[in-house]
Amino acid sequence: MAGWNADTAAGPLGSGTVTLVEGSTFCISAANGDIRPDLPQGLFHLDTRILSRWELTINGQTVEPLAAETKEPYRALFAGRVPRSGGYADSPLLVERLREVGAGMLEEITIRNYSKEPAECSITLAVEADFADLFEVKEARITREWKETRRLEGDSLEIRGLWEGLKKGVMIRAEGAGAGAKALGFRTSIPPYGQWSTRISAMPTLDGSAAPFTHPGRGEMSPSDRRRQEWVGKIPVMQIGNRSIEKTLRRSYEDLGALRIQDPAHPDRVVVAAGAPWFMTLFGRDSLWASEMALPVDPSLALGTLRTLADRQGSEVNTATEEEPGKILHEVRLDVSSSLALGGKSAYYGSVDATPLFVAVLGSVSRWGFAKDVISELLPNADRALEWIRDYGDRDGDGFVEYGRPNEHGLINQGWKDSWDGINFADGTIAEPPLALCEVQAYVHGAYMARAWMAYDDGDHTLAAELRERADRLKKKFNEDFWLPDKGYYAVALDKDKRPVDACASNMGHCLWFGLVDEDKAPRVVERLMSPEMFSGWGVRTLASDMGAYNPASYHNGSVWPHDNALIAAGLLRYGFVEEAQRIATALLEAAEFSGGRLPELFCGFAREQFREPVPYPTACSPQAWAAATPIQLITGLMRYDAHISLGGVWLDPVLPESYGDLHISNAPMGSGRITIDVVGSSSRVEGLPEGLTLHRAQRPWITELVERAELRRTEP
Repeated sequence: MAGWNADTAAGPLGSGTVTLVEGSTFCISAANGDIRPDLPQGLFHLDTRILSRWELTINGQTVEPLAAETKEPYRALFAGRVPRSGGYADSPLLVERLREVGAGMLEEITIRNYSKEPAECSITLAVEADFADLFEVKEARITREWKETRRLEGDSLEIRGLWEGLKKGVMIRAEGAGAGAKALGFRTSIPPYGQWSTRISAMPTLDGSAAPFTHPGRGEMSPSDRRRQEWVGKIPVMQIGNRSIEKTLRRSYEDLGALRIQDPAHPDRVVVAAGAPWFMTLFGRDSLWASEMALPVDPSLALGTLRTLADRQGSEVNTATEEEPGKILHEVRLDVSSSLALGGKSAYYGSVDATPLFVAVLGSVSRWGFAKDVISELLPNADRALEWIRDYGDRDGDGFVEYGRPNEHGLINQGWKDSWDGINFADGTIAEPPLALCEVQAYVHGAYMARAWMAYDDGDHTLAAELRERADRLKKKFNEDFWLPDKGYYAVALDKDKRPVDACASNMGHCLWFGLVDEDKAPRVVERLMSPEMFSGWGVRTLASDMGAYNPASYHNGSVWPHDNALIAAGLLRYGFVEEAQRIATALLEAAEFSGGRLPELFCGFAREQFREPVPYPTACSPQAWAAATPIQLITGLMRYDAHISLGGVWLDPVLPESYGDLHISNAPMGSGRITIDVVGSSSRVEGLPEGLTLHRAQRPWITELVERAELRRTEP
């Protein structure tokens, strides 16, 4: 991911871990529903672990797990049984725990007695809160000790923590409980074939009071359910003949909905968090890519993300946080760790690609005709981002954007492959920064073109021509300096001595997306991307298997990342390699079947011939924003669905494989209206196009050609 985890990998969560997420709250627990303090588990709210222990025992016995099913991203049902003390015979006591996260956590515990004898039960829920920030938990380096106080009142237990003037707290309430200093306790006799239940809530407190988060009545919706219903009501309904793919798309919708967080300063703005469990916060690169891929579904994600990033755009040079004027941040953190890890501020700017991506995504929103007033509002931010590319991104004036951290605590690598060993030569030698990554040059090219489109739309042909010229110069120089003719692919980077870093990596696939690859070189690039060394059968590997640093179970040196593959597939379609794009899309959608329809952040790069299922990467985020957006990107990409509203065009030229079945989409946003799309084989129909728009039943010609057509129209007598 694209974050601090790359240099500080998380410890194992434990087998059968269940992660629930809703906005800025998430919960990681064991398969039986318990939260164990010896593992990186817990209930987290705004980057703080407000529960570090939540362990249920019945008659002194830990519940044995039977099943755990995630109903929605924020709700799960755990089933287990109480072991007999002697370990013999089946237990008559079964336990169900229905858990939901929202502003805190709600849990309903039900014990059923399947015996003809009454069951005497002593039920204990041990509770602890260490108020650790999530990086301390993730990295198992909890050194900050909070002074703890506990307050008992009836069936409630409040735990408060104090550290260097900071106060945090959590309130636990349990119906019918006796609250003790360390646990909540119940005693009951469950009649033959009867049941017992209680409801428990755990809520963060502020100044001794907890936010109201009451259990809904039977048949009523919870706040999380209402939030989900609002989200579902405004996004398109997508139906596809292949039921497995439809399940995956539905899961993508659900996960994107759960990963939405609000800007505290602007509650009306919704942004996309990077992913659970460790990155429930705004990221530059991750949030922008997820927003871009989900644009045909919900433009509000991109608009909220762009506006929030613009508010935090760099304004000064700060070597501790790596802030620079015009630069777009890498990530925002909310808890005390930010003051330690990020030089005293809650924003860290160590990303080389978020800034050009900001401009590129703004251009996409503009092309699709969404929120013209917001586009106008953000154009100065886009221009400041382009100034950063010129004045700071291009560190040595060679025309390429490079990175190199100015301190000892920031990320060593600052592209999307940001692990310390993520960029290396073919022989495995690690490349030394400053590094100019191939895909970053593609993003810069995309930023120039996006700003040129917006300038054309505003009638500023002088600025548009200047930016087009910049883009053309960059493309020419890139194809001269990065191309390795003896190998038939592009260098992944140029190192500190401007030597091509000659590893065969997936990064060059992003260059296809943005049109940076010369037409005559594209076939050789595609041949390498789809070679057995690169394509595992489940997707394109991050690094070819014949490279020195290859490891199928590494984070960035041989693994398969869904979002990476979605961008490669889109690039293949741009250059006309339909069969190869179909192959990647189908492989990923089939991989999703093995994880309940949810694509994880990444999985291992073992060949499909070796393992018949994708091999999970142990600490992958799930759900994760750009992985959740990947199925949407794959389907809309294969629809070859695009728009340029100011030029009056909507393009649709579907190449969905026959196995996908027919596709029906209703309530799809388009400009200021909503449309319905039907795709049957290679034919398509669109209803409800806003006035002035024309449907083109062909793949959209890229914007250079469109703009040239528009100029011709303007100059015709």
